[in-house]
Amino acid sequence: MHAPAPIPEDYTEWRHCITVACGIALTPRYIATRLQALNDPRDYHTQRLLAHYGQDHHRRLIAWFERAARESTRQGA
Repeated sequence: MHAPAPIPEDYTEWRHCITVACGIALTPRYIATRLQALNDPRDYHTQRLLAHYGQDHHRRLIAWFERAARESTRQGA
């Protein structure tokens, strides 16, 4: 049996988890979609995330997606 994947504790770990482990490109569209959902308290997935991981992790995710958005803008992605 595999151990559960650790929850990223910082931006670098989170970005590696998203882009390498999960193979998801952090495109401006993907980032915007995720930020919209994370900022919508009615979103089912956001509600589940809050229930399982709490407000602190939720706030970190928003900050990490916002940072990724700023970086993609600077890189012209």
